[in-house]
Amino acid sequence: MRGDFENYLKFCIPMFEDKIRRIEHSLSYDDILIKPAQSSVIPSEVDISLKLSESITLSVPVFSASMDTVTGYEMARSIVRCGGCAPLHKNVSADENTILIRKLLEEFGSDKPIAISVGVGNTFEEIDGFVKAGANVMVVDSAHGHSENVGNLVEYISTHHPHVFLIAGNIVTAEGAKFLIDRGAKAVKVGIGPGSICTTRKVTGIGRGQVSAIAEVASFCHDKGIKVIADGGMKSSDEIMKSIACGADAVMLGYMFAGCDECPGEFLDIEGEKYKLYRGMGSLSAMKSGSSGRYNKNVLSNCKWVPEGIESYVKAKGSAKEVLHIIEWSLKSAFGYLGVKNLTEAKEKSELVRISKAGFKRSDVHSISKVIPTQ
Repeated sequence: MRGDFENYLKFCIPMFEDKIRRIEHSLSYDDILIKPAQSSVIPSEVDISLKLSESITLSVPVFSASMDTVTGYEMARSIVRCGGCAPLHKNVSADENTILIRKLLEEFGSDKPIAISVGVGNTFEEIDGFVKAGANVMVVDSAHGHSENVGNLVEYISTHHPHVFLIAGNIVTAEGAKFLIDRGAKAVKVGIGPGSICTTRKVTGIGRGQVSAIAEVASFCHDKGIKVIADGGMKSSDEIMKSIACGADAVMLGYMFAGCDECPGEFLDIEGEKYKLYRGMGSLSAMKSGSSGRYNKNVLSNCKWVPEGIESYVKAKGSAKEVLHIIEWSLKSAFGYLGVKNLTEAKEKSELVRISKAGFKRSDVHSISKVIPTQ
């Protein structure tokens, strides 16, 4: 018996101790800054465009999130007009989205991104209908993209509609990226749980620091011609630039567009301030409206759903055009500090530094009594 116990101590216990020894240091945006470099680059001469396909180029590497409080028809029109991409959310009927796709195609033509979000809750017939109506960018959207049902959907779209620029996610590992790429994805979306209104990490304990996730996935995709889209958790333009420095080709933004004039929903007056509803697609109300499939809960009755997101209100931000203008010139200014002229150079030449809590604290306004409001 003693020999058996000694073998147990020798072989079984270390198996779990090794998990502790092998824990990675997983970094997020607040953990890093980007080192400046010698530069002769003038921000106004910088090119931040991103070529998605032979026919589609974004002048700004930005996607609005396919959330039902962010990207409806008016937001899609505004974002596309400004040079970004805006996948229509899927919490409406397929017939309604088909009509909206036709309207966007009529206004912008097939050389602009006519994008829609789809999921495992969509039928193949619905997806075929979206493509027939004019969708040329499709986002297979799931909280866990490294799963068989998502892989099957990606494989169907890539096989039957190879001309569509196919984005799939979400994943946070190189293995997850390979899984989707092997099934035909042309871009992968990175991020599990970093969003401001996402509670996946608190509910399940699942996730990864966004900086570490982007860097690993981008390293895998770098020489394969696969685009990497950082999705979730960005609250300001510096974090967009940090995503690019870690290897992302583009970003998908929810919070930074939430509260814009074009977002679905009416403004509310709360104590004299204008607000709009902003909710996670894993919130109970959003899942009841149709997004339960994103969290693999569409097979459950709604009395068994455990939310992975919250509802909130955000202050009015003005137009999406104004938000994109700030993002565009913030990126161009950052490129000037780095001495780089385009996205490829920004990804490959930028160097990162880790900072302390004190360094993070001093990365924002500090040691003053009162900030004078911007007029």
